[in-house]
Amino acid sequence: MKVSSEQEMLDFGAEFAQKIKNQANPSSVVIELVGDVGVGKTTFTRGFAKALGAVEPVTSPSFTISKTYALPDGKTLIHYDFYRLSNPGLMVEDLADNLENKNNIILIEWGEEVKNILPKDHITINFSYNDDNTREIKIS
Repeated sequence: MKVSSEQEMLDFGAEFAQKIKNQANPSSVVIELVGDVGVGKTTFTRGFAKALGAVEPVTSPSFTISKTYALPDGKTLIHYDFYRLSNPGLMVEDLADNLENKNNIILIEWGEEVKNILPKDHITINFSYNDDNTREIKIS
């Protein structure tokens, strides 16, 4: 899929959230966001969170490592960004605890260092730049 504007990325995030919301899943939802700096991972997350009913503004967790957003259905959206951590240390324990809670929806940026604890059925969304200033999105 290609997106060519910030609005299209927000819309894609919202559409993806609706798919997640409509699926019956007994375990927590884990989505790994993969791509270079500035490719649209946090913009996707803004659209995703808004569609799930988060009222707090979504900001990048690059400096805080994680941000938590309450959702109206009693679930919690947790957004991690491990970019600045060469060793995630205690954050691995925090993530592991959050993975056990079935009411959590977890988005992870720069998750290579924690990949070994992610569930095998987690969703991976790859974002990349195209030469024509659009972004390519692939879901696996």
